Amino acid sequence: MMVVQSSESPRTELDRLSEEFLEHMEIERQASPLTIRNYQHYLGRFSEWFKRQNFKAKPSSIDLDKIKKYRVYLARFTAPNGHLLSRSTQAYHVIALRSFLKWLNKNDYQTLSPEKVDIPKGKSRSVKFLSTEQVERLLSQPLPSQKTGLRDKVILEVLFSTGMRVSELVSLNRDQIDLKRREFGIVGKGRESRVVFLSERAVKWLEKYLASRKDAWKPLLINYRGKEEGVSDGEKKRLTARSVQRIVDRYSKKAKLPMKVTPHVLRHSFATDLLVAGADLRAVQEMLGHKSVQTTQIYTHVTNRQLRSIHETFHGKGK
Repeated sequence: MMVVQSSESPRTELDRLSEEFLEHMEIERQASPLTIRNYQHYLGRFSEWFKRQNFKAKPSSIDLDKIKKYRVYLARFTAPNGHLLSRSTQAYHVIALRSFLKWLNKNDYQTLSPEKVDIPKGKSRSVKFLSTEQVERLLSQPLPSQKTGLRDKVILEVLFSTGMRVSELVSLNRDQIDLKRREFGIVGKGRESRVVFLSERAVKWLEKYLASRKDAWKPLLINYRGKEEGVSDGEKKRLTARSVQRIVDRYSKKAKLPMKVTPHVLRHSFATDLLVAGADLRAVQEMLGHKSVQTTQIYTHVTNRQLRSIHETFHGKGK
């Protein structure tokens, strides 16, 4: 893993250590290529800023005063499109820096303690999810009589049935799916393995979709653009996460839903559907692949609403 340097910026000790840290993330922590690329970008920005301030680019030079100045720089930074960095993007920069400092401390480099660096608070956002009726409207939009419609039907059904992330969905191969057991294993975020489950309805559409496929390509989901000749392993035909996002958005608009629907909204809808039905929070945590139950607790707003509804319906009725 190489840290990209500009032609006019000499490589420093911080650059070298950043490279070692990224290699540690790749090998020891088994971080995804996207995570490593993002951390490379965030740490590269910090390194370049550090050099422009004429600070000595070594771990012992990093102190709280410099971090505060860097935070001001991020808050005022203007992107090429003319926009300021969002609060969440600023937070990602600081999270990457804290992780780097933690690694430096663990490897006995004299530097600032990561605990002294506060993570910026992002804007609190409510979790978006669809009601049962809205989910049904969305799922009914694709036309299974068309090959793209049948594939899109599978996309929507599997997303809602399993609660998978879009990255997990598009990485699936046909031989992973066990239609008889209605379950299969996946490797998700952070290279964590888990089992996901298929509803009977999702299995029905998967069977129809797979039966319609005349190719022997590995990917479960393929695009139908361009010529199919000359494509051997089918990787060039694998559907991308961005394509799935566009597909979900198109059908949500067709269904005239009152919000922008993404694959992650379907993941939220999966979780809230389970909780409303009485599922245990820790069971939902496992099905979502969350490392901590605290992450899953963002969905308890649903159960709280259910409790409020019960309270309003039954409280005081015995008087």
